[in-house]
Amino acid sequence: MWFGCGGRRLIRGDLVKALPLTPAFYAGEVSHSRRSPLRHQFRYRVGYWLVDYDELPQPRGWHRLLGTFRSADHMDIRSVLGEHGLRAHRILMLATPRRLGYAFNPISVFWCYDTSGEQTAVLAEVHNTYGGQHTYLVQATADGWAEVAKSFYVSPFYPVDGRYRIEVSAPGTKVSVTVELLRDGDEPFIARLQGTRRLLGVAGVVKALVDLPGGRTRLRIYGQALRLWRKGLEVQPR
Repeated sequence: MWFGCGGRRLIRGDLVKALPLTPAFYAGEVSHSRRSPLRHQFRYRVGYWLVDYDELPQPRGWHRLLGTFRSADHMDIRSVLGEHGLRAHRILMLATPRRLGYAFNPISVFWCYDTSGEQTAVLAEVHNTYGGQHTYLVQATADGWAEVAKSFYVSPFYPVDGRYRIEVSAPGTKVSVTVELLRDGDEPFIARLQGTRRLLGVAGVVKALVDLPGGRTRLRIYGQALRLWRKGLEVQPR
């Protein structure tokens, strides 16, 4: 079973710097805050895993029902790096696993490192409920924030315009991802993922996977969209 938290994994040769051990579980919550044209907030518990992108955990037997990772559920991150003239020796991925054959990650994060363990890039991959996906290169400035043009349809209540301000922490004892959508004439829409790394035994892993199924996230998104529509927000065409 791949869920146990052992020592630091090393692939393709040792790294000079000690990177976070994998696989690692982060228990936390996602929150959304919308302040215009109407106020609407919600939060819910989530469970994310930090894994090696090039050596995804491969559980066997009945454990596969609890959680698996497939490269096909994500974009080819090395190809995305190549489009920006970048390379990586090791990539860590923060994502939720496929459970009972179902996968849905509203956001996944990829930290990319060179052979010395220096971070070379951070990527944020976004999925929408229509089956689309897009990956943003997060190039932070000295204040820790990156800014990118929005180029992917996510919420049915926002057109594809505006820009994102994104802050991503390193995957240490805690991890956080903050995304602000900025549009002319609107107050920022803010989405935040925060998690704390937890050491889990087999019983704890099973409980986490049962309590935090991936399908529930999608149902919550649909539920919140219905509430916004009933409040009078108009659906924007894709």
